[in-house]
Amino acid sequence: MPIAIDYAARSHVGMVRSNNQDSGYAGPHLLAMADGMGGHAGGDIASSIVIGALVDLDGEAFGSAEAGRALLRRIHSANADLAQRIRDEPALDGMGTTLIAILRSRNMLVLAHIGDSRAFLARDGTVTQITKDHSFVQALVDDGKISASDALVHPQRALVTRVLTGRPEDEPDLVVREARPGDRYLVASDGLTDYVAADTIDEILVSDADAGTTADQLVALALRAGAPDNVTVIIGDIVDVTRSSPPSTAPQVVGSVALRRKGSGGTRPIPVTPAEKAAALGAETAEPGHAEADDEVTLAEQGGHSRTVRRLRAIAIAVAVLVVLAGGAYAGYAWTQQQYFIGDHDGYVTVFRGIDASVGPVSLFHPETVSEVHVGDLPDSLADSVRRGADQANAAAAADRVDFLRAQAAGCILARVAGQSCAVTFGESGGPTDTTPTQTPTASTAAPTPDPTSRTTP
Repeated sequence: MPIAIDYAARSHVGMVRSNNQDSGYAGPHLLAMADGMGGHAGGDIASSIVIGALVDLDGEAFGSAEAGRALLRRIHSANADLAQRIRDEPALDGMGTTLIAILRSRNMLVLAHIGDSRAFLARDGTVTQITKDHSFVQALVDDGKISASDALVHPQRALVTRVLTGRPEDEPDLVVREARPGDRYLVASDGLTDYVAADTIDEILVSDADAGTTADQLVALALRAGAPDNVTVIIGDIVDVTRSSPPSTAPQVVGSVALRRKGSGGTRPIPVTPAEKAAALGAETAEPGHAEADDEVTLAEQGGHSRTVRRLRAIAIAVAVLVVLAGGAYAGYAWTQQQYFIGDHDGYVTVFRGIDASVGPVSLFHPETVSEVHVGDLPDSLADSVRRGADQANAAAAADRVDFLRAQAAGCILARVAGQSCAVTFGESGGPTDTTPTQTPTASTAAPTPDPTSRTTP
């Protein structure tokens, strides 16, 4: 029976955050969504690198056996790209991303999953969660230490135990499913599932609305619930093309990896051919300054740590120094005081205002906020990054990064007390987490390989 996927992808920055760290792609053979982590310092970069590495799979025709191998190869390659980016820009150390990717091969679907983003299947009026979170609380549920209902309110529910971080041991789960006409798949970031009740999501999924309308409704519900996180949803409906018109094959690209119109709050579908979108995403990742006359490329790589921006920043610093030396002290100093970086102040993680430089006896920075986080409590790689000084886009980005570092320090303290090695863990989008876990999650703490689970799985 000839089938096709009728799909829709939607993403919104949410009600609180200033940037979208989610990336999503929907096409005739590939549905993929990544939720970046690591705070403003790199979550958007991580998600866009991974999705950008997968999109040209949509233009390939794979047999069912080859599809799984091809998907895993591409994920491993994307993870290696993350590692290289971190080596090139040490300030990005600690970034990572979840990933759910569904690759179609005829009437079979290969699903790869790592992290706490979730995928659901609506079939015959029943909704089932088909992924199992790689998270600290899910491991506690699996061990029988807490109930599924306890997991919903557990103070450590934001900690994930497996994501793509560039480390060789980052390995996704892989399952193969049969695609049946009438099935509806939902792939969603936790910006939806953490803020909209499960039964409400189920009700929307089993409705007769088309894929685009359903995706719009789910995003609207998350925003109405005041979702502080980015919200990304992808809907994929399996249709019998002998009984209905074939659906559109124009890919939809959303979130930080998307091309989007200047000034748009959310991201909307950008129709391009499979060949065009693969070439466009590849070119934009390599050349993060490219823009058309009316449209602006807004990729994560254009953030404050790109090579182009670093060069411009170095030039601006040089200009500021020259202005100070020439006597225009006020203008130069005023510019420096609009900059922020995170560094070490008497052993504590501190947000500095200014630039890490001095002109003669004049220091161009001062401590803005001294946190209670000891630099020595951090994982070594993050501690080194703080001691070197890590530029931040603005005050809000600096605050996000301090929250992320606070969570890492708390995990390290408990790990060291327990005689365990200290590794980077992740909270929800790199944000703050409660620091009283009953055990210390690390990247090597993996939940069991998931089987299809009931909708009540946390």
